[in-house]
Parts: sequence; structure tokens; C-alpha cells
Amino acid sequence: MFRLANPNRFMQWSGKILPWCAIATVLLLGAGLYLALFVAPPDYQQGESVRIMYVHVPSAYMATMVYAVMAAASAVALIWRHPVADIAAREAAPLGAGFTLLCLVTGSLWGKPMWGTWWVWDARLTSVLVLFFLYLGYIALINAFDEPTRGARAGAILALVGVVNLPIIKFSVDWWNTLHQPASIFRLGGPTIAASMLWPLAVMALGFTLLFVTLWLIRIRSALMAAKLRALRLQQAA
Repeated sequence: MFRLANPNRFMQWSGKILPWCAIATVLLLGAGLYLALFVAPPDYQQGESVRIMYVHVPSAYMATMVYAVMAAASAVALIWRHPVADIAAREAAPLGAGFTLLCLVTGSLWGKPMWGTWWVWDARLTSVLVLFFLYLGYIALINAFDEPTRGARAGAILALVGVVNLPIIKFSVDWWNTLHQPASIFRLGGPTIAASMLWPLAVMALGFTLLFVTLWLIRIRSALMAAKLRALRLQQAA
């Protein structure tokens, strides 16, 4: 981790793995979509609308996972003044907000035929909406100061405070009586979902994960190159 604090070393390392991540992302998402749309059977209760699950569940997983990554990078930046960690946290936020928005939209599309409504103030839905607002608040806060260092520090503190929402999202279906179904994959007794649906879902989840890694590396590399270009312009102006 500390070796990658050097921007030049990070650029070399990320440049080597980025093409492989991009190729794996395309292959996994392509295979996952094929399995989800043409191989996985319809649900005996939900019918063909169950196919929304193959986008909704991975996006929900990524919404929380990306926030955890953002909070961890913020902690590293605060404690060790890791220069790349600060950029990593900042560049993860828009991606996490996008996954969270996709989760909310696909959940509403599924909820209309299943629950008869687009939205309910369910504990799980509300806590995910709070997560979306945390992403937006973080993005707004880091850009609210003229001095980037102050904005980064304020955003990092907000990211760490917002971590308390992650266990609420996870256990909301267990702590409160909600319309949202309980966990059917990550549970002590093992998955309750059929293998014919579980495998396409796992492929999609892995594809979404690599999609985030690929886009995240691209964004970090772009931010580092932009920072280097600004430094060169300042040197030329001086």
C-alpha cells in the first residue's frame, strides 16, 4: 500500500493490470447478461421480472462495497497522508453514487409489479437512499472549499461517519419488519436461491466488481495525470 503512495509507481502498476481488468470485465458482463437473459429460468412467482435481480443485486452489493472502499481510502489518507489514497477516495465516489442510483431504479422497477408500488419507506430502501445522499454529500463537500486539502479532509471525515449506515443497510431486514425480502445469498445457512439462478448472479456480481475496478483505475490515472499537468503549467508560469 505504501509503495503505491508514489504516483509514478502507481501509474506503472495500474498500467499493467488495467488492460486485463478491462478484458475480464467485458467477458464476465457479456457472459453474465447471456446467462441472466437466456439461460436462467423465470421464477415461479415473479416470472420474467426476476431478471431485474441480475442487475439489482450486483448494483446493491457494489453500492455498499464501493462506499467501504471509499471510507477505507479516506482513513488511509487521514492517518498516513497517503497522496494516492485521497485521490482514490475522491474518484470512487461518483462510481458508488452511480451504482447506488442503479440499485434504487432497478429496485423500483421490480417493486411495481411485485409490491404494487414504485417506492415504500421501507427500512432497506430508506437506508440505501441515505447512502445515495451520503455519496452526493461527499462529492459536494470535497468541492466546496477553495483549498483542496481542506475539502479532502472534510470529505474523509464525512465518509468515515457514514460507515455507520452500512450495517444498517445489511441488517435492516433482520432488525425491522420490512417489505424487502431477507438475505438469500450471504446467510449462515447457505444460499436459498436455486443454483440455476445463483451462478448467473455470481458472474454478474464479479463482472460489476471488475467494472468498478476498471473505471476506478482509469479515473485515478486521469486525476494523477491532470495533477501532473497542472504542476508542469505552474512551473512554466513561474
